[in-house]
Amino acid sequence: PPPPPIVTPPTTPEPPIASTVKYLALGDSYTIGQSVCETCRFPEQLKTSLHAMYSSSVSLKIIATTGWTTSNLISAINSQNPESNYDLVTLLIGVNNQYQHRSFSVYEKEFPELVNKAIMLAKGDKKNVVVISIPDYAYTPYGQALAGDQSNKISAEITQYNNFAENYCNTNQIAFVSITEITREGLNNPSLVASDGLHPSQSAYRMFVDKMMPKIKIALQD
Repeated sequence: PPPPPIVTPPTTPEPPIASTVKYLALGDSYTIGQSVCETCRFPEQLKTSLHAMYSSSVSLKIIATTGWTTSNLISAINSQNPESNYDLVTLLIGVNNQYQHRSFSVYEKEFPELVNKAIMLAKGDKKNVVVISIPDYAYTPYGQALAGDQSNKISAEITQYNNFAENYCNTNQIAFVSITEITREGLNNPSLVASDGLHPSQSAYRMFVDKMMPKIKIALQD
């Protein structure tokens, strides 16, 4: 019998996203991009990627400052009182709670508050919110140089924070993206660490965006 004809399944085009996207990025040094150029931080790289993929024009607002804990971020959102009309809100917070040895119970109380604030700012729709895991700074020259060998303790505590956040997000059907493993390559691959020896580099943030993109697309598709 003749060989069966080769059938190529039709490629399904990506569902479109809106031509204009309002994006709010909430966080700390990892969102503001401490020690990298302004366009190198992940929210700016995400904005550029979305424009390249969809030709959408993305307006970006960042509420983030190096050193902020969950408490600082809550205060800043309350005082800035942004509009509740964002198409996308990302949240990356908690490293400074760990670094400043705050009680873990503070995070257990305030992380859910921040997720709920994010949802409210994202037009009240949890589909528009993406939570990003906390990087592990034990795998940086700075983390290694801290007095005594604390790197195992730092990693264990960051894992505790991330497990809490991921479980909370899974229970409440909120998108969660773990980028922590990327940052745990920081000693094997020094190009992932910024010049300050502590924060992620432009290329690390590029990898964050690549890892986030599937969930970001879902958030922005109607």
